[in-house]
Amino acid sequence: MATTVNTAFSEFMKNYVNLDSIKTEMARRGRENLKTNIHDLGKNGTFFDLASKNDLYFGSFSRKTKIRELDDIDMMIGLSGYNTLYSSITWDNVKMSIKDNDCQFNDYCDSNGYISSTKIKNKFISELKKLRDYYKAELHSRGEAVTLELLSYDWTFDIVPCFKCSEQDKYIIPNGNGHWKFTNPCIEQERVTRINQKHGGKVLDTIRLVKYWNRRGKMPTMVSYVLETMILDYFDSIEKTPDWIEQRFRDVLYYIKNNIWNAIYDSKGIEGDINTLSYNEKYSIQVRATNDYNKACNAINAEVSENNQQKAINIWRDIFGSDFPRYE
Repeated sequence: MATTVNTAFSEFMKNYVNLDSIKTEMARRGRENLKTNIHDLGKNGTFFDLASKNDLYFGSFSRKTKIRELDDIDMMIGLSGYNTLYSSITWDNVKMSIKDNDCQFNDYCDSNGYISSTKIKNKFISELKKLRDYYKAELHSRGEAVTLELLSYDWTFDIVPCFKCSEQDKYIIPNGNGHWKFTNPCIEQERVTRINQKHGGKVLDTIRLVKYWNRRGKMPTMVSYVLETMILDYFDSIEKTPDWIEQRFRDVLYYIKNNIWNAIYDSKGIEGDINTLSYNEKYSIQVRATNDYNKACNAINAEVSENNQQKAINIWRDIFGSDFPRYE
């Protein structure tokens, strides 16, 4: 229940969009404990030599753009690349090989002599099963990560083995087909931080609100990373943004409806155009963004010009659904 739009959005963000602060802190502690446990496995003589300096936390939880409910946490675990070589045909087809027999991956090569990311991930699975709090470990559906479920948590951990390619300032991770690919989550994190600071900390909550809108199911959904990149493109292109979140939300919808047909280039500068939506998907997203943009304009007009809080709140409930507070 709320008597003003500001109160309604505050309650909505706190109770339905943003992650619960207690669970967030628990998740961070759990992430640290898991990383420590994995490195303890690296000391037992049956696992790989690890390179802790190349460990990374990444993904939307790390970037603080994750929305409820917390379902997964991403982390990269660095492998020692001593006596390894790599060659690349494209960014997502990197082949790794060994220099000589003094390499820890001799037993993890495919029939052509390349280091198999699949075999390395399977080794991660077998070792992670030794953890005390273990429930289940399996390959992630994307093929890049090992998904670990622990008894203590409601969420899973997606663990990605990686190498650091220092001369190119990139990381090398599994590509889902037995070989490897380039990535660099540090660039994504730096971009999010820079743009959020540029706009006085107003970007992160806007991203989360638009993600909630995207997830409601009235249209084909955009992949979270693609949508986040698009929102960052918008905020990167402007110098000033409104103080009120409902106005920022309206402006992002305007950008989406006008740019959904355009190329969207990944923030890392590695993958190129990541807008792989079909014609019908783009059309459906444009229609919904247009309709909800018009509704948002009407809601803001009702609040600001008509001073009709009830009318405004009812329109926002039409956009966001029954979780958005009722007018009291």
